[in-house]
Amino acid sequence: MTEEQSKVTALDLPPVDPLPDDTRRYFEVCEEKLGLVPNVLRAYAFDIDKLNAFTAMYNDLMLADSGLSKLEREMIAVVVSSINRCWYCQAAHGAAVRQLSGDPVLGEALVMNYRVAPLDPRQRAMLDFAAKLTESSSRIEESDRAALRAAGFGDRDIWDIAAVAGFFNMTNRIASATDMQPNPAYHGAHR
Repeated sequence: MTEEQSKVTALDLPPVDPLPDDTRRYFEVCEEKLGLVPNVLRAYAFDIDKLNAFTAMYNDLMLADSGLSKLEREMIAVVVSSINRCWYCQAAHGAAVRQLSGDPVLGEALVMNYRVAPLDPRQRAMLDFAAKLTESSSRIEESDRAALRAAGFGDRDIWDIAAVAGFFNMTNRIASATDMQPNPAYHGAHR
């Protein structure tokens, strides 16, 4: 096991050994496309059913067709993770924002304080909604949804914003609870 693999999480949950063929192939694809297997996947590998549920939800929310661009979904992930102070997701998804936007400053601003980032009105409305949903979901009102509609989002888009924010609120808590550590490669990526 490499040093990077050994620092996945503080919990001592060994991966299934050997990994099922589908999981092994999925990890190989990650290695080919990303140059690494994200530690979140390694952390979930102790229970293949949980890993498969996690990856299915992630892939649906972050990669499937949506009125939200991949960059917008990553921006939501970073803002939610910043509010929750999730070390893993700020590093991993901050790198994704830098990559997708081509702007290292945007990635850093979203991690630190999205309100200082150079955002267009659509992005600002989307991130304001995701932030409010994260900080106090019971305070979401029709006026919040109306602000999204005024910025050009449809009802399906509002669902997707809420689903991405909700997913990262959950994963942030798991990452924090288990001391999940970001892959070292994320820190210097796309700067």
